[in-house]
Amino acid sequence: MTRTVHPIEQESYAILRARADLSALAPLSRAVVERVVHASADLDYVDDLVLDEPALDAAHAALRAGAPVVADVEMVAAGITRREVVCRVRDPRAADLARGAGLTRSAAAVRLALDEVGPGAVWVVGCAPTALVELLALDARPALVVGLPVGFVGAAESKAALRASGLPAVSNASEKGGSAVAAAALNALLYAEVP
Repeated sequence: MTRTVHPIEQESYAILRARADLSALAPLSRAVVERVVHASADLDYVDDLVLDEPALDAAHAALRAGAPVVADVEMVAAGITRREVVCRVRDPRAADLARGAGLTRSAAAVRLALDEVGPGAVWVVGCAPTALVELLALDARPALVVGLPVGFVGAAESKAALRASGLPAVSNASEKGGSAVAAAALNALLYAEVP
């Protein structure tokens, strides 16, 4: 399905492209960087994002084949516009599991979601470093992990652990991130019309 692009978005991309030449990037990497910069108005992401084109190609194919998408929090889920998203953070079972296991609700929600979707899902973490840490501790076998949680406590460390894990991933090196950035990265893959 071809996406209609609003004139404001077209103008925003023209400004972005005038300020940063991303033409040397591979197609999906460029799409992710541009969408993240567009969503955040932060050109620092040009150098901060850590991307792997073969992983993005595989994730793009998985999404086209119907791979489930899981988000750590509802703000991330709300920002993903072309796919139903599994998010169990408000599930009462997540609160019960969190209390019983000494986890955050986001980490408990990762466990619940994994039980539901199994391997091959695309995971989008934009808020909770604890959700990313929990995902890395489980045998999720994801198609891709968009790991872009934000914050001064554990965010950069959780993203470093993601990169060290060898899982197919989108991440960044700094403490920056957030729900809008993570959703933008996933939307870039959903919108991409790369064969």
